[in-house]
Amino acid sequence: MAKSKLLEQVRQEIRRRNYSYKTEQSYTSWVVRYVKYHGTVHPKKLGDAEVEQFLNHLANNRNVAGGTQNQALSALVFLYKEVLSKESLELSNLKRAKKPKRLPVVLSVEETMALFKELHGVAALICRLLYGSGLRISEGLRLRVQDIDFDYEQLWVRSGKGLKDRVTLLPQKCIPELREQIKKVEMLHQKDLSKGYGKAILPKALAEKYPNENKELRWQYVFPSKIISKDPRSGLQHRYHLSDKYVQKRVKKAAKKAGLNKKVTCHTLRHSFATHLLQNGYDFRTVQELLGHKNLKTTMIYTHVINKGGNYIKSPVDIL
Repeated sequence: MAKSKLLEQVRQEIRRRNYSYKTEQSYTSWVVRYVKYHGTVHPKKLGDAEVEQFLNHLANNRNVAGGTQNQALSALVFLYKEVLSKESLELSNLKRAKKPKRLPVVLSVEETMALFKELHGVAALICRLLYGSGLRISEGLRLRVQDIDFDYEQLWVRSGKGLKDRVTLLPQKCIPELREQIKKVEMLHQKDLSKGYGKAILPKALAEKYPNENKELRWQYVFPSKIISKDPRSGLQHRYHLSDKYVQKRVKKAAKKAGLNKKVTCHTLRHSFATHLLQNGYDFRTVQELLGHKNLKTTMIYTHVINKGGNYIKSPVDIL
């Protein structure tokens, strides 16, 4: 009972801050693992030393990646600060798991064209947006009808990484297909409404202020799922967006058919978007803003591909 009550408190605080469902699943999972590691003792009776012990265990005994350890740390910081009202954790003896510096996989323009030739249907449109707008797969799938601005040729990315909104490009070549897609969404929405469905999940404050707003077309997903499903939080029967696995599977098949000898994922298209913009002469600040990077250093990782200007070093073999 105590553990379930604690998890419910964690969920309430996460939902109050409008964090994603994936974040909710991740944080509650780490809290459960932390409590189990310490013999189901309530976290109130545990402190900095026990948090350090658990995180060091992950790095030393479980050999987790640096990102995984950081995720666990974020979950426990949230638990103690937001749920148990402990202002901060003193973790002076924390041993950080090594985070390998991996360079992003980038496709050339020719490779990108070859990939798109093997993609079809709605998956092809989604991938063109990922590449043409620099979207993460989650951002592309979460697009709602109102997020597409045809007049100004831009996309609104709502609550992206770090819960930040941003504006990015809307590729002109995608506009006719997107208009057709929205027509299909409208027809599907009308059918759902006639069957008693058609309600979208809205931000909590907006849902309370405007009770019937969730039936409007503008709140429907641009890439809706084929089935009606139950929302795990509210219990509402609604039409969610397509699964990322649906798109990833088709990208993998297309890359194989195109004969690409690189590990190609949906995120590869975002990396390629950034690299190709920089190769075309756009500055890092502009690309940083379009990608929604908090730190310019994150955008600078693409220099490994584009750094072939006046200071390009020739291999001795090429001089012979």
